[in-house]
Amino acid sequence: MEFVGFIIPIAIAIFLVIDAPKHGKNPWLWGILGFFFTFLPLGIYLIQTGRKVAGWIFVVIFILTIILIFVLISLAVAFFNSIGV
Repeated sequence: MEFVGFIIPIAIAIFLVIDAPKHGKNPWLWGILGFFFTFLPLGIYLIQTGRKVAGWIFVVIFILTIILIFVLISLAVAFFNSIGV
C-alpha cells in the first residue's frame, strides 16, 4: 500500500514531461521538479503556460498546506511541552 502515495507525484511528473515540449520547456527539469515538489511546480508551470487560474489555485493550495503542516507541528510541540513529555 505504500505505492499509493507515489501515484500523484508520478502522474504530475508524467503530465509535465509530456506537456513541457509543447510549450518549449525542458521536460526533464519539469518532470523532476513535479515528482519531488508535486503541486508547486505544477502551479508555476500552469502559470507560465498561460493557464493562470488553475496555476494560482495549485500554488495557493500548496502554500496553505505548508502553513497547515507548520501550525499542526507547532501545536503538537506545544501540547507535548505542556504535559511534560
